[in-house]
Amino acid sequence: MTEAAELPPAPKAAEVIFGGRLPEAVRYAELLADAGVRRGLIGPREVPRLWERHLLNCAVLSEAVPEGVSVCDVGSGAGLPGIPLALVRPDLRITLLEPLLRRTTFLEEVVELLGLEHVTVVRGRAEEVLGTLPPVHVVTARAVAPLDRLAGWGVPLLRPYGEMLALKGDTAEEELRGARAALSKLGVVESSILHVGEGAVDPPSTVVRVEVGESPGGVRFAAKRAKAARAGRARRRR
Repeated sequence: MTEAAELPPAPKAAEVIFGGRLPEAVRYAELLADAGVRRGLIGPREVPRLWERHLLNCAVLSEAVPEGVSVCDVGSGAGLPGIPLALVRPDLRITLLEPLLRRTTFLEEVVELLGLEHVTVVRGRAEEVLGTLPPVHVVTARAVAPLDRLAGWGVPLLRPYGEMLALKGDTAEEELRGARAALSKLGVVESSILHVGEGAVDPPSTVVRVEVGESPGGVRFAAKRAKAARAGRARRRR
């Protein structure tokens, strides 16, 4: 039996959450269960719980994202949460940021197969694209790193008064308490824990939200952004 054959059918909740994009969500689940496993992007044991643990858990993040904004999914991996978010929110402009070639190749294939014209795949690390990637309204992430380290990568990519939404598990409150000093240095002015997907997924997804003021990343990153922007302008003039 192949890994793809072990993929369970889409649950009822998927019909509600994905609506008219359910066929594309099913196709994405099939790609994860087949090519995603073969290429080492997800473990074979994740296949039976792809819907509940991964696709639905990520798609409900849409409840916390404002309308019509730009989003950067940092460390997108196999496209979680960026691809499910893109399927339910065609109003968003989403960048999937991922440093590994085998993952960006998979992401580009998924974006093309699913016809996600509002999604762009960028290969690189957050610290490498700072100043070259336009600042975004929202940064998303899932299972990338502890919150203090994740914020150091994601917060500087935000535009003033933007927010980072990090999908976390049971450690969310503990991570947030431990990261408050680091968040403050990064220009974070507000932080909170949200529960999204109540009534749609069980348990609801836990999200750490951090909001920045007018200096995302703090003074140090403002200088780095300015330096990178100047370098980019110089390259374009050549």
